Amino acid sequence: MSSLAERYSAITAALPSAVSLLAVSKGRPAAAIRQLYGLGQRRFGESRLQEASAKQAELADLSDIDWHFIGRLQANKVRPVLKAFSTIHAVDSQPLAERISRIATELELRPQLYLQLKLLPDANKGGLEPEALKAQWPSLQALPSLQWQGVMLIPPLGLSEVELQQLFCAGARWADQLGLQGRSMGMSRDWPLAVRCGSRIVRVGSSLFGAD
Repeated sequence: MSSLAERYSAITAALPSAVSLLAVSKGRPAAAIRQLYGLGQRRFGESRLQEASAKQAELADLSDIDWHFIGRLQANKVRPVLKAFSTIHAVDSQPLAERISRIATELELRPQLYLQLKLLPDANKGGLEPEALKAQWPSLQALPSLQWQGVMLIPPLGLSEVELQQLFCAGARWADQLGLQGRSMGMSRDWPLAVRCGSRIVRVGSSLFGAD
């Protein structure tokens, strides 16, 4: 069985230089984050505020960790998430973006944000659908204190390899249409397909840390 260091080395060696690894550390102990940090990893993704806060406190001596919030963000968690994370990957509605903008302005912060797209029907996932995004993008761009980085995709379950690649390539085209460089696409099982379509940041958990 390979070690964490070996898995990290293999994944980072396979990633093109233009693609960043976001280590999805939700559900993983602070010790594993510290080990990856020692290997050179700096970006870590969490989806539960309480769990992340405990790990951030334990790892406070690692001052240059870049924490990304990758879970669905509830309106009542916006303020503490903004204080604890540089980047939010799942902005899935205009009302949420407006709330983030208002609170970020109050806190004098400039968070980096990704628009979560919903390009295929999926009852279990949020996201902005294409027609809504077209209509809302001008007003989203005008919101103060926000740094729009790119788009984010979470594919529906059960897609074939061909369907996944088509979805990722469509996400990349949307980023181009919006004039955004960032593409947060691809997870443990499908990140090579996402990279082939132009992903700029892959969110990898189980194939990095090992199966639960």
